[in-house]
Amino acid sequence: MSSADTTPRSGTARRRALTDPGYQAFLILRTGFTVAPVLFGLDKFANLLVDWPAYLAPWIDDLAPGSAQAAMYAVGVIEIVAGVVVALAPRFGGWLVAGWLAGIIVNLLTIPGHYDIALRDFGLLLGAVALARLAQRYHGDGQGR
Repeated sequence: MSSADTTPRSGTARRRALTDPGYQAFLILRTGFTVAPVLFGLDKFANLLVDWPAYLAPWIDDLAPGSAQAAMYAVGVIEIVAGVVVALAPRFGGWLVAGWLAGIIVNLLTIPGHYDIALRDFGLLLGAVALARLAQRYHGDGQGR
């Protein structure tokens, strides 16, 4: 079969996939969990959005070597890497981000007055799990596209 024979089916399959609500949800979550961690990670170096060291629990600051800002630099690198992993391997990246968010939630629950942010991050954790599950279907072994 020539490539001319396969192109229309391939294009049709691609168009069909783009109209699938599940695939659309996968793309939305993949894009969001790629872009947001990278942007938040980069901001750990600039502190434009917020004073990030204020969100580090004192007990974690005591465990981490160096200053709270130095810890935020490490957090920033981890978040950037997590966003890149989601872009390249969303089945793994979704679980990676969910695990990272679980750690952030534990940190926030140990800082009085940050429970609302912990709850928001729990919602994000659920979104990351949904991404991992959708990636199983839409980015797994090529099936379902």
